[in-house]
Amino acid sequence: MKYLQLSVETEHILPFYLAMEEYATRYAGRDDVFFMWQVSPTVIFGRNQLIDKEVNLDYCERNGIAVYRRKSGGGCVFADKSNIMLSYITCGDNVEAAYSRYTTAVVSMLRSLGLDATANGRNDILVGGLKVSGNAFYRTSGCSIVHGTMLYDTDMTHMMSAITPSTLKLESKGVESVRSRITTLNRHLDIGIEQFKVVARARLTDGTIELSGGEEAEIERIMQGYLAPEFIYGHNPRCNKRCGARIDGVGEVNVHLELNHNVIRRVNLVGDFFVTGDVDRDIVARLIGVNCTRDALMEALSGVDCATVIRNLTNEKIINLIIQ
Repeated sequence: MKYLQLSVETEHILPFYLAMEEYATRYAGRDDVFFMWQVSPTVIFGRNQLIDKEVNLDYCERNGIAVYRRKSGGGCVFADKSNIMLSYITCGDNVEAAYSRYTTAVVSMLRSLGLDATANGRNDILVGGLKVSGNAFYRTSGCSIVHGTMLYDTDMTHMMSAITPSTLKLESKGVESVRSRITTLNRHLDIGIEQFKVVARARLTDGTIELSGGEEAEIERIMQGYLAPEFIYGHNPRCNKRCGARIDGVGEVNVHLELNHNVIRRVNLVGDFFVTGDVDRDIVARLIGVNCTRDALMEALSGVDCATVIRNLTNEKIINLIIQ
């Protein structure tokens, strides 16, 4: 695995690094690619989330915290200079296999530092049973992109105030707050954040790819798509039926439907679930024009396995959600 390095290590806004991941796909055909990055206080939320439901926009504005959307699924993340963001890019469409390779490598690296590190069944890496890294993934241009946090330290006040997790999410964890589920590496290690980055790079990679100034200009061009207001804020289509639940192994799934005489005219799927296929083509398009009954929904989805589109979401689960 090669480390992707900028020609000059200056600070960029978060969308630059998301664009850098996309640019890195052109190298992933030869080698797996990895890089680390840090940003000023920023909230990044998932592709299928509604910004006003997940982010405390007033708090972010008052405290100078930037807010951006990413193209992967999953939930909201707070990042600042005291934690490290990790990006892994590999050739191939099997994001599940890519995610497994990535988490296995990171867990092994943490264990080499004497930490009791494990990966859980969904998207977290744990130390001593507490979350130290949350991850998400998606695929593009024939490649899989996995990215996540590594909490070396962080501003807990900003983390807890800038993000507004749903009551469903908190109840599903059986805890009063997210704070009780997480830990930071500085509680377990006697090395600083810069030394940790040196160790992580040495143990996860075996060479370097250095980008040129021209390549970085291309990354900045790609970045513009992440800055478009319509991408960041999205759109909330008309709906007259809303149904949602937190589903084990899937995450929070909310379905917004516009019905006309019980026929589905519009569909919007939102939540912190992980996308492994084309939701619009393989699920949403199949539901348009379908009568909102169990039999009609089963027939409409009979040509697709929804679990291959949204991780662990079976056809039965989504149909039960819609008709509840």
